[in-house]
Amino acid sequence: MRLSIRSSSIHQLSRAMRTKFISAAFLGIMLLSGCSLGTKKTDSGQFFSDMKKTGSMELEYATQFTVDYYENGLSLIEIADGESYLLVPEERSVPENLPEDITVIHQPSEKIYLAASSAMDLFDSLDSLENIFATATPEKDWVIDNVKSAMQSGDILYAGKYSAPDYELILDESCDIAIESTMIYHSPEIKEQLESFGIPVLIERSSYEAHPLGRLEWIKLYGLLLGKEDEAESFFNEKTQILDDVLQHGETGKTAAFFYIGSNGYVNIRKPGDYVSKMIELAGGDYVFTTENTGKDENALSTMNMQFESFYDIAKDADFLIYNGTVDGSLTQMSQLIAKNPLMADFKAVQNGNVWCTNKNMYQQITGAAEMIADFNKIFSGEASEDNLAFLYRLPQEAD
Repeated sequence: MRLSIRSSSIHQLSRAMRTKFISAAFLGIMLLSGCSLGTKKTDSGQFFSDMKKTGSMELEYATQFTVDYYENGLSLIEIADGESYLLVPEERSVPENLPEDITVIHQPSEKIYLAASSAMDLFDSLDSLENIFATATPEKDWVIDNVKSAMQSGDILYAGKYSAPDYELILDESCDIAIESTMIYHSPEIKEQLESFGIPVLIERSSYEAHPLGRLEWIKLYGLLLGKEDEAESFFNEKTQILDDVLQHGETGKTAAFFYIGSNGYVNIRKPGDYVSKMIELAGGDYVFTTENTGKDENALSTMNMQFESFYDIAKDADFLIYNGTVDGSLTQMSQLIAKNPLMADFKAVQNGNVWCTNKNMYQQITGAAEMIADFNKIFSGEASEDNLAFLYRLPQEAD
């Protein structure tokens, strides 16, 4: 069923009033037509409690989701946030007595609202951008070429910020499923509103994976949604082979710090246990920030700020400095780094010309985790060159 609400009178209303109007109209149409929200009529005659489990998805690194397979091609997806979803193939019916806390997702998923930007690269790698009709990230903020092209041509639309989506657009395009990042936890009313329209909402938690390839392994989940499990499995295996090749090199004995200096003078680092510090360790490096010298639990994720004096004490003698240009903007010469704080000139890595910067594509290209680890290994082992790095470049002493 397609709901299309476009009139000048609606646009004259406030956003809140438009949302209420659209919601009320949608509910009214569904009730009049005898449709239920979020599920099709359960006329299969089969009870969910009687369904036989036939197997589970094999996962090597991911811990934030699981998939169990059932007869008739149904799959039960469970996310670590406690949400559960029953994936129902086309031409199959929803089983009877399905627990209320299980959300139904009907295949095929051809109209996806992808608010979780980190997942876009996985869809691109599966050659499935045509399944996405809208995103919560504007065109100017994308570095993935295929996504930028799709937005320029109008194949992928900007549906507004995740916390203020264009409900009218989402409904008018007959959205099958909304995939949100964990940022939606800050705006739970958005999730509730989408669900009130009968749109399943899956919250993407790849950023909570402890292992870098755990993030990448979410491609198996999206492969399942898209009916491309074999393609997803093949892609993942290719990437794990890259990591296996790196691991054969062993430890390099080199120490490294990953950071950027903010405008307030504080140094932002990745915490011990974060996926970036894990990549450095997998590449044979020794991450200089530890639970002992930062006072942070090694299981804590993401970043932290520290006084420059503390950063100086810990990282001054590191063999390599890796500057996070993805966040702070790309540096082009060493003098720009020293200008941020003159004491940077004292650092061993600065004096030896071993300061490296990340490119802007580091965070959006989640599929590049294995290549990023390989890049770290190349610089630690002295095998890096301008031609064999995908995500890093050496910061020159002088501008070329």
